[in-house]
Amino acid sequence: MGKKVDDSVLDMALNEIKNKCTLMTACAGEPLSFVAANVGGANFLADVAMAGTDFTVSNGDISGRKVSVASKSGITVDNTGTADHVALLDTVNSVLLYVTTSTALGLTSGSMLTLGAWDVEITDPSL
Repeated sequence: MGKKVDDSVLDMALNEIKNKCTLMTACAGEPLSFVAANVGGANFLADVAMAGTDFTVSNGDISGRKVSVASKSGITVDNTGTADHVALLDTVNSVLLYVTTSTALGLTSGSMLTLGAWDVEITDPSL
């Protein structure tokens, strides 16, 4: 028996990120909660404001659907540490929406950071 999911089902999950993400943070280690990833949290290093226009929902690279996250530059680093995770937060509802790993990068307080574009992809179900 085959498996199938309509794009609209996957888009609902991806649009939750697109429509509710208000902040992207660079973190030292994996934040396990909104508080840890948010400004002043245990894992927090730097942040940048996000809006719905920073996200694009489209066909996935492999299959399914994805939301592309726009590149952000000129981000002021607040805390010194090694950034190895990026988090997407809904600061209105205090929700940690998504966390992913990133290439480890040593950051120094007061320096500037660029976070390149990246995707969150949900593939189609397979047998």
